[in-house]
Amino acid sequence: MKHFDSFELDALIMKGIREMGFEEPSPIQAECIPAVLRGEDVIGQAQTGTGKTAAFGIPLLEHVDPGSRKVKAVVLAPTRELAIQVSEELRKIGRAKRVKTLPIYGGQPIGRQIKALKQGVQVVIGTPGRMLDHLRRGTLRLDDVEMLVLDEADEMLDMGFIDDIEAVMDHLPENRQLLLFSATIPPAIRQLARKYMNKPRYITVSRGEVTAPVIEQVYYKVLESTKLDSLCRILDSESLEQGILFCRTKKGVDELAESLQARGYLAAGLHGDLAQQQRDRVMNSFRRGDIELLVATDVAARGIDVGTVSHVINYDIPQDAESYVHRIGRTGRAGRTGIALTLVTPREMKQLRSIEHEIAGELKPRELPSLEEVAERQQQLLKEQLVETIQSGELIPIFEELVQNLTEKHDANQIAAAALHMAFADRFTGGTDAVYDFGETGASPGMVRFFINVGRNADIRPRELVKAIAEQAGIAAKKVGRINIYDRFSFVEVPEEAAPFVFEALRQSKINGARVNLEPARPRNRS
Repeated sequence: MKHFDSFELDALIMKGIREMGFEEPSPIQAECIPAVLRGEDVIGQAQTGTGKTAAFGIPLLEHVDPGSRKVKAVVLAPTRELAIQVSEELRKIGRAKRVKTLPIYGGQPIGRQIKALKQGVQVVIGTPGRMLDHLRRGTLRLDDVEMLVLDEADEMLDMGFIDDIEAVMDHLPENRQLLLFSATIPPAIRQLARKYMNKPRYITVSRGEVTAPVIEQVYYKVLESTKLDSLCRILDSESLEQGILFCRTKKGVDELAESLQARGYLAAGLHGDLAQQQRDRVMNSFRRGDIELLVATDVAARGIDVGTVSHVINYDIPQDAESYVHRIGRTGRAGRTGIALTLVTPREMKQLRSIEHEIAGELKPRELPSLEEVAERQQQLLKEQLVETIQSGELIPIFEELVQNLTEKHDANQIAAAALHMAFADRFTGGTDAVYDFGETGASPGMVRFFINVGRNADIRPRELVKAIAEQAGIAAKKVGRINIYDRFSFVEVPEEAAPFVFEALRQSKINGARVNLEPARPRNRS
């Protein structure tokens, strides 16, 4: 592994690198920094969390003359959050060299940005729309730009920014250096590279290097009807510092955030329909640690880089492998450990398998914590909080007086237990493991027997039935019990604990191309 000293950087840039706490280059930095310093165009394929901002930021800052009042480098980013994050990191690395950076984005008064641009900045980081707005107003000139960076290019294309990107590039001089960073390289990215880049060097960091060493990836099978309760069990049993929960829709974000708040969690939602002031308030609270759980959509979470995020939780399974990789990149930052948890309903098992195939890895299945395990965990946490409060010596005198008065008539242990009951009983009561009661179905002990409305008439054989149950409900094929197939219907037995998943996964599904319905069987006539 190279060291930053080997790049022969300006002493002031090296000072900034040391102040950032960087010890040695990450894989993407080790390959990218020398190539950019040589003036080459670069395509860097790397997910968030690999150190790609410094990979282009260090050589960019090395080239910039802090004495100039003209813009020498431009970074385009898909969201204001990412623009702010990149700007902040470049500002820290370039602080000793006195390089001036400016983030420009929608939602902030344009007058303030115009004033800053007039005072002279060397590096501008912004979203394509606001950058184009300044160019059309004439408040930003790119005639002297030596380097353009497209950060998270695939995301910008997905968000429909291709025309804006090309319009910005039309304002650049021909001999500029172009760096493109993207988690994936779809055809549209390749087309952009062919059009604007000069013999680009392709640098990639394998997905395994990004996620495997620092992020533990697991999934829980949950029922749609008890998904929120299942999430709360997981939250109550995990040692969670801060977490980001992903939902598919803005409405889903609002509903989940409200439900978590109602249950006493420090949660807040983040999505595109919030006013900019609200978004800033939520993000500032999250960075300060006032918010424990940030509930967000994929787009709203782009660019969030908070080092204390210990957990990413996919409350709704992502739509594809790229989204999954982007999401889990919010934890395990800069070599820290992190955990990515995915909640999977029976109907989503196929989607999970598709994601596993795309990322060439498997998520580990994990059993949902039992109510007893959650209570035990809560009890331990409560004990630690109480001991900490006692040792702090900051007890309010009125409480001590109240206890003294009560101990004259009641046992001290009972007083303490009653006080704890009043404060925390909701953590230890309520909820049940029983979701479905299939009743007596005539199955073997410990099993549930289901009736299926098709049989040999749909060319269904035991092998196809076992395969469908295993794939769609996510249970091992060997756990499927007795199977009886008749001309127009079938019966199958599955373990009691797996029965709810089989029921939700297979009712109104397809087996062998035939649409089937599945319901609990009636008891066999034993006469």
